[in-house]
Amino acid sequence: MTLSRIDGVLAFEGQRLDNLAEAFGTPSYIYSAQTIASNYHAFEHAFRALKPLICYAVKANANLSILAKLASLGSGFDIVSGGELARVKRAGGSTKHVVFSGVGKTADEIRDALIEGIHCFNVESEAELSLLASIAESLGVTAPVSIRVNPDVDPKTHPYIATGLLEAKFGLSMNTALDLYREGHQHPHLNMTGIDCHIGSQITDIEPFKEAASRLLELTDTLSGDGIALSHIDLGGGIGIQYQAEELIDLQALAQWLKPLLDQRALQLILEPGRSIVADAGLLLTRVLHTKVAERKHFCVVDAAMNDLLRPSLYGAWQRIETVEPIKPGAPEIRYDVVGPICETGDFLGKDRPLVTEPGHHLAILDAGAYGFGMGSNYNTRPRGCEVLIEEGTARVIRRRESLDDLLAHELDGLKSS
Repeated sequence: MTLSRIDGVLAFEGQRLDNLAEAFGTPSYIYSAQTIASNYHAFEHAFRALKPLICYAVKANANLSILAKLASLGSGFDIVSGGELARVKRAGGSTKHVVFSGVGKTADEIRDALIEGIHCFNVESEAELSLLASIAESLGVTAPVSIRVNPDVDPKTHPYIATGLLEAKFGLSMNTALDLYREGHQHPHLNMTGIDCHIGSQITDIEPFKEAASRLLELTDTLSGDGIALSHIDLGGGIGIQYQAEELIDLQALAQWLKPLLDQRALQLILEPGRSIVADAGLLLTRVLHTKVAERKHFCVVDAAMNDLLRPSLYGAWQRIETVEPIKPGAPEIRYDVVGPICETGDFLGKDRPLVTEPGHHLAILDAGAYGFGMGSNYNTRPRGCEVLIEEGTARVIRRRESLDDLLAHELDGLKSS
């Protein structure tokens, strides 16, 4: 994320944020195409010796223009729904480079993905494998299968985004996975091609990845002894970013550790980065409505809310908040809870933040490119803001601001018939 000050005004990729607020309104998500490309190339560079298939996790930010940008860079895609598959297709992505994750794939979603000829299904249950086999047989095709293994590894992250422990809903135990590989290997319409895990999100320690990879490779070796030769290992995503002062994982060190292990087994590496591609490529721009002094708190009330950015309320997530306008000499710095208009005490974007601001000014909530707009809602009948992409020095709308008419449109027919 390239931030600077132009005439004292906070600028993003050389664009003054007060000008963007005037041009596009608030709240608005602003993204940098250059940062997205740089983050993608960082993965390519770090793992280049392994020639991985990098499948961007669509759930992190599914805007069509961002998917199209990544497709132009050669990215594959990790999807978790039929809707995300449709987005990848609409954005020009290759369905041949799609892996389909998720615990609740429907029959229609599976059928569509088989017809599209996706790279692999990351299967998460015995029931799903049975359903996949049945649909593949009905279509007369062979389904490429990777079992998502739950390696029981603690990723040392927030419990809501820790997915590799045995109590999580995701994946299968090592023993159950072994049984399913043996079963699937006998089915004429299943090709047991890979092994998969995803242990969590916002991981900043390399050791959980090493531990998970080691356990998957042990299972791979057992399968090889049974005559089941896999062709790829998918280590998922979850690489953390620096919201505050987190230590970041050295991607190149991870790649160097993996290379001899994968070379020995002739396994292709698949990675599913999401947050690490788009989080620091975006910010949420919001306007200060007013400030409020309570008995024990100072509140800065803005026009963005938990329906625009849910992470702070949902996870207690911390994201840096910067003032946009120049700070007036001698203006007092006050510790504010930055809150929105939603009728919930949990509606906050940051707590106890030292800011110099006033009504009419703007704030930028940084590192909001992942799990921001995509997790948004229309709670309190609030239209969602627009999304803007800065590319080659030009800012353009890539999703228009919703109107109240947009929100009500799907309900009007019901109103007329009642």
